Amino acid sequence: MAVQLCPPDPAKLHPVPGLRLGVAEAHVRKPNRKDLTVMLLDDGSAVGGVFTRNRYCAAPVQVCREHLAAGPGIRALVVNTGCANAGTGEQGLVDARTVCIALAQRLGVAPQQVLPFSTGVIMEPLPVQRIVAGLPAALADAAEDGAHWLRAAEGIMTTDTVPKAASRRVTIDGVPVTVTGIAKGAGMIRPNMATMLGFVATDAPVAPELIGELARRAADGSFNRITVDGDTSTNDSFIVMATGRAALAPITSLDSPAGQALQAAVTEVARELAHAIVRDGEGATKFITVRVEGGRDAEECLKVAYAIAHSPLVKTAFYASDPNLGRILAAVGYAGIEDLDQGRIELFLDDVHVVTRGGRHPAYREEDGQRVMKQSEITVRVDLGRGTAAETVWTCDLSHDYVSINADYRS
Repeated sequence: MAVQLCPPDPAKLHPVPGLRLGVAEAHVRKPNRKDLTVMLLDDGSAVGGVFTRNRYCAAPVQVCREHLAAGPGIRALVVNTGCANAGTGEQGLVDARTVCIALAQRLGVAPQQVLPFSTGVIMEPLPVQRIVAGLPAALADAAEDGAHWLRAAEGIMTTDTVPKAASRRVTIDGVPVTVTGIAKGAGMIRPNMATMLGFVATDAPVAPELIGELARRAADGSFNRITVDGDTSTNDSFIVMATGRAALAPITSLDSPAGQALQAAVTEVARELAHAIVRDGEGATKFITVRVEGGRDAEECLKVAYAIAHSPLVKTAFYASDPNLGRILAAVGYAGIEDLDQGRIELFLDDVHVVTRGGRHPAYREEDGQRVMKQSEITVRVDLGRGTAAETVWTCDLSHDYVSINADYRS
C-alpha cells in the first residue's frame, strides 16, 4: 500500500567504487528470503554514523558505537533481518561480537573493523550459528554493481513492502562523484531516529574526522524529520561511508565549496530514502508534509510539527479524508509553546486557507478541505506569527492496516 512509491530501477543505482555488497539467505527467522547482507569497504575508507537515542538500545548499536570510537579503519558491515538482538542482555553483546569476529576472520581484518546491524523482533536471541553459516554465501555474492545495491535493499527489509534505494552523480571541482544509499523502515518510526537502517556511500575522499559530522547533518535533514507512529526504535542506525576512490582532493571542511556540494548530495539521497520510509509506512495511504513557519526558532517549529504529525486523531482524520481540522489546532495548542498567541495562527491545506487569526477563515468551505484530504499527497502549513524560523516534517496517515500489520507482526 506504499504511497506513490515503486521499486527502484537497478540501472539507476550507480555503483560506488571501493564498496561491494553481498546478500544471502541465512534463515534467520524465515526460509527463502534474503536476510543477511555484507558491505565490504576498501582499505582507507572513512565511516561515520548516528544511532537511536532510545536508552534501551540494541546490542549491535552498542557494539557499533564501540567500534567507531576505536578509530578509523572500518572494513565491513554485516546486517541481519528477522531478529533485532535487542533486549537480549549480555548474551546479545556476546552474539553481536561473535558475528563481527566470524566476518573479520574471513576477511583477515580485526573484529573492531566490522560494524554489526540487526533489525526485527525484540527480545529474541540472535541465531548466531545461522548468521555465521550464511557469511560465506554473502561474501561469494559480493559485487559493486547497481543490481547488488537493489539486492541489499531487499536483504535489509522487514515489514517494508518496497525496497528503498537512491543514487546521485554530481560533479565536484570538475570530478564526477557518486552517492548511493539504501534504507529500510516502515513502522516504529519517529525521529531520533526511526526503526530504520540507512546506509549511504560515496566515492569522495572525506577526512575521517569529518565523516561523523557529515552523517549527523544528513540525518538532521532527512531521517530526523520523519515520523510514522511516534515510536522510537531500539536499533536505529544511519551510516555514511566514503571510499575515497574519486580523483578528487580530500575534503577537509564541510563548509568548503566541495564539502557543501558533497553534503548536499548525501543529504538529498538520505532525504529521498527518508521519504520512501514514510511513503511505505505501515498501512499508509497518504504522504503528508507538515511545514511550520513563523516560529521564533527551529525548536518550537519542530515541537508544533511533531505534535501534528504524531497525533492519532489528526492522522486518522487524514485517512478518512474527514476535514475535522480542529484536531490540527488542538495539536498546535498542546505542542508546548507557553506564550502562544492563538490570534496569530494561520492554517493552510495545500492551497486552501482554513484558519486566519486563530479562527475559521470566512471563505473556507469543508468541501474544499475534503478535496485536498482525498489526495494521496498533502501539505499542512501552519504559520505561528511569532518570527522567521521554519521547519518541515514528513509523516503519513494512520489506517486500519497499521493495526493489522503490527498485530500480526510475529505470526
